[in-house]
Amino acid sequence: MRSVIHILVVAATFVREMVAGSARNVATAFVQIWANKGRSILTTLGIIIAVTSTITVVSLVQGFGDHMTKTFRGYGTQYMVVRPYDPSGNHRHGVGRVTLDMGDLEAIRAECPHIHRSTPFVYARDGTITYGLETAEEVPVRGVSEQYQTIRNFFVDTGRFFGPIDIDSAANVIVLGRTVLKKLECDDSIVGQYVEMYGERFLVIGILESKGSNMGDDQDNTVMIPYSTATNMFPSQRRYFQFLVEATSEEDIAAADWEMTRVLRTRHRLEPGQPNDFRISRQDQTLREFDRFRNIASGVLGGIVSISLLVGGIGIMNIMLVSVTERTREIGLRKSIGGRRRDIMLQFLTEAVVLCTLGGAVGVSLAYVLTYIASLHPNMVPISVPYWTVILALGCAAGTGVVFGIIPAFKAAILHPIEALRHE
Repeated sequence: MRSVIHILVVAATFVREMVAGSARNVATAFVQIWANKGRSILTTLGIIIAVTSTITVVSLVQGFGDHMTKTFRGYGTQYMVVRPYDPSGNHRHGVGRVTLDMGDLEAIRAECPHIHRSTPFVYARDGTITYGLETAEEVPVRGVSEQYQTIRNFFVDTGRFFGPIDIDSAANVIVLGRTVLKKLECDDSIVGQYVEMYGERFLVIGILESKGSNMGDDQDNTVMIPYSTATNMFPSQRRYFQFLVEATSEEDIAAADWEMTRVLRTRHRLEPGQPNDFRISRQDQTLREFDRFRNIASGVLGGIVSISLLVGGIGIMNIMLVSVTERTREIGLRKSIGGRRRDIMLQFLTEAVVLCTLGGAVGVSLAYVLTYIASLHPNMVPISVPYWTVILALGCAAGTGVVFGIIPAFKAAILHPIEALRHE
């Protein structure tokens, strides 16, 4: 028992001496830095630039990444797109000898319990909308059902969306996007009026809420009509359209994918080993791939920019070697009165770490200022500095002090006291 108490007392004494010694070394480091303010600022400039640029670049990448992730989620995270696919390679833009029709969709609705909503999707890129003397050209036309708005979060903020009755009767009704509204130089009063498209008149029943742009694609530059009306206008797509489905939850997407694959392979009479003649694109996979790309981009860009830490570290080592030379007599004096090698080494190592950490702290402050200034731009996405980048930057700065301060500290520690005292 006494031996255990003795060991604990010795350990506590050692820890207390280490803490007290570290505090003295830090105080001495600040005194030395203050005594050579100009040299210290120039020495830490490389560290400051490295930390500032690294945090700023990573914050910008993360900010744009978060904005894109939020945008993707705004279009729905539980939906999947099923489209025809010719595994032989004769895709013809996804439409080949293979078929995908309402029979397939009805079978999926009946046999896939993890499918919550679904809609056919008939698409045309070259719609031309005419209203009075104004014309909107190259407008994407989407033929969908009433469930499309819930699956993709495309709701109207003026008027109404078309319903089952409009679809069953293949009514010539249309819902306009906000960009189309601007092209036609009109406002919400167009609801209840008629526009012309593909030589037919359509009654405007609603205006879609603004969705903004997604990777350069204007989501408001679109019009929507009932899919039954669209298939009447484009008869060739009755057996070759794609459709969108929504899983019951994000956790059920994989199960819904498996169920649809089973149903479609059975209906298309595909033998085991034969490739699918359809493709299922999942939004959750797109989000995961995007997050992976964002993390890789952050790491690569941050790594490239942080190379400047190497330059800053070399500057730290150079100035510490100069400091050892200037303070040779001081080192000899400390050794002559009982100073140990480890004390001398720890002192110079502490000075290098403190110098780098101060540079890192200044760099973090500048990074916050730069990201704040950048966020003031009206077209800039929201930017915030991730806490982990601050911790990582300060840790790398302190680590740079250790790595590049070890050689000067070791050189100071091995000086012979007599030779050090004779140094001029």
